Amino acid sequence: MTETMEFDRHGLHRFLDERFGAAPVLELDRISGGQSNPTFFVTHGTRRMVLRKKPPGILLPGAHAIEREFRVLKALFDHTDVPVPRPLLMHEDEALLGTPFYLMERVEGRVFADCALPDVAPGQRRALYFAMAEAMAKLHAVRPAEIGLSDYGRPGNYFARQIGRWTGQWQASPSPRIAALDALAKWLPDNLPEDDGAVAIAHGDFRLGNMLFHPTEPRVVAILDWELSTLGHPLADLGFCCMPWHTAPDEFGGILGLDRTALQVPAQAEFVDRYYRSAVATAPLQRFHIAFALFRFAVIFVGIADRARTGNAAADNAATVGPLAERFAKRGLDVATAT
Repeated sequence: MTETMEFDRHGLHRFLDERFGAAPVLELDRISGGQSNPTFFVTHGTRRMVLRKKPPGILLPGAHAIEREFRVLKALFDHTDVPVPRPLLMHEDEALLGTPFYLMERVEGRVFADCALPDVAPGQRRALYFAMAEAMAKLHAVRPAEIGLSDYGRPGNYFARQIGRWTGQWQASPSPRIAALDALAKWLPDNLPEDDGAVAIAHGDFRLGNMLFHPTEPRVVAILDWELSTLGHPLADLGFCCMPWHTAPDEFGGILGLDRTALQVPAQAEFVDRYYRSAVATAPLQRFHIAFALFRFAVIFVGIADRARTGNAAADNAATVGPLAERFAKRGLDVATAT
């Protein structure tokens, strides 16, 4: 363990001994990179797990809902072939670690934060992108009611409700005003597609950095970070996953402006086509869906900046990530006003 934990590791050790049998050693390592729920590798004897918990401090109602994460993971693991880690236990009593937490099995694999995939041989990059598209299509093919998730969110009018939610969060933020974000908040409801009634399990943060790929093969072995998941429209995830084509490398690892032919990274149209080849019948992706994704991520960055100012952000780089809100808002406005 390389850093001080904000909870009692000895109490956790005793708890795990009671649940899984005594083990002489408990190893804990915090996983860097997450902006929301603190996440740790846990090695208890020979058992290798991942622990996710709520951050300490006062939280917004409904935020950091790890109970929902655990529920959707269990439903998907038990009833589908969508690649997710095996959930082990949910512990809602705050007394042990200061917040509720859950444990899942640790899956071995590769995570890529940079969408240019610089650490991957060029000939493998297209296959990794296409594997991500196919994993998304597999998730969206699941019928929520068939796996006990009919009440996992409110079906219908997804984008209208989401625009209202994220606009409300932006308006309530104490951050300095961002003109592009205000403009997007006005453009989106004015250009809302007609609701087609499509309902799927929407991951809410479906992107390369939340995919765990097989150690050597171009195959998704686990979709991670389900905090924002709900019943929603499949095109919300698809639009969100298209953001790298509209953001620069210094904007959360996008690929805008790079020589994608030399990189052997697929064009957005090819990625979207691969999704539709595997997906159940879904309406066409429109610029609205990508602009909405950039708007939502901009508001998420605003929230990260707000938490950083109060010292309640989960990641060490939260203060530097916050300024990306304006850049993502401008990228979204570029998509919205493209001719």
